[in-house]
Amino acid sequence: MTVNNTIAHQRLILSGDRERFKELLRRRLIECGWRDEVRLLCREVVKENESNNVTFDSLVAKVTPRARAIVPDPVKKELLQKIKTHLLTQKDQ
Repeated sequence: MTVNNTIAHQRLILSGDRERFKELLRRRLIECGWRDEVRLLCREVVKENESNNVTFDSLVAKVTPRARAIVPDPVKKELLQKIKTHLLTQKDQ
């Protein structure tokens, strides 16, 4: 993280808005079916490795890059725009 990103992140945490944005993201991901897709990815990984015991950490390591890659662009853009707008209005206050 750059210094500006760190400061922006700290502002979001201190204001309590980080949780609000996380909740918005969670809702949007559920609405677009992303959560269901990730659930299927997890099942695939477990099936592919059924001869081995799949740990939570190994499952997260295998699924996370794929899960991040399938977040729909409109969801990313909406959240980024809302965060930018929020930070700009906070900066002016």
